[in-house]
Amino acid sequence: MVHLLCPLCGQRLTAEEHRMRCSENHCFDIARQGYVNLLPVNHKHSLHPGDTKEQVAARRSFLDGGYYAPIAQAVREAALEFCPHAQTILDVGCGEGYYSAQVAAGFPGATLYGLDISKDAVRLASGKYKGGHWLCGTAAKLPFDGGFDLLLSLFALTIPQEFRRVLTDHGIFIQVLAAEDHLLGLKEVIYPELLFKEKDSVPDLPGFRRIASRSLRFSFAVAGEQIGHLLSMTPHFWRIGKDGALRLQQLTRLADTASVIINVFTPN
Repeated sequence: MVHLLCPLCGQRLTAEEHRMRCSENHCFDIARQGYVNLLPVNHKHSLHPGDTKEQVAARRSFLDGGYYAPIAQAVREAALEFCPHAQTILDVGCGEGYYSAQVAAGFPGATLYGLDISKDAVRLASGKYKGGHWLCGTAAKLPFDGGFDLLLSLFALTIPQEFRRVLTDHGIFIQVLAAEDHLLGLKEVIYPELLFKEKDSVPDLPGFRRIASRSLRFSFAVAGEQIGHLLSMTPHFWRIGKDGALRLQQLTRLADTASVIINVFTPN
């Protein structure tokens, strides 16, 4: 069974009307949209950590367009293959909930939790996907005492010690990482030259044993405002220079290739 923990003292939280409370009397409001903010000020590294409201809206528009549906399908298939009887699912770095909901749809009756450091992301997730429990929090200190059968991390931070702590002994952790050739079309537009850095897409994680690693590569094309939405979903949003931004703005259509690695782990 999964229990929520107070991020301040580590005691279990109990649900009351419109809020969560621990035995030390720390209280956390349940927002009107249904999510709970469990990210104390002293756990933040900035005033508004995570994706901005504009980035989250761009991600929602892009993902709802179905461009990355093959990724969601591949992760759900892997989850059903390696953890077919999952009853508790946690998506760490869930964003606005697209992948969380897509995977959970393959597990009728399972309890879904989604956690993201961006309050704007979990607000959007809780507004659309009513069947999940959405939390604003940090992967560095997950507000749970364990009990998850299936843990997901897609294009997000991996904290092996925390992930192992909350996963059952027979649980499965599915990690999705961008491969070296992911979104080369976008990079060729926004950067004056491409610099290839060696990237470990099949890492060894302490406390885990990797039982599968699969590549997924597919082409897609975006046009109009979806070009900017794609950029907003990537780390390149923070790195793009003025010249690269101008070149991207002048595009009316962008053909590209998504390339990811899906790693499946089980606890040692």
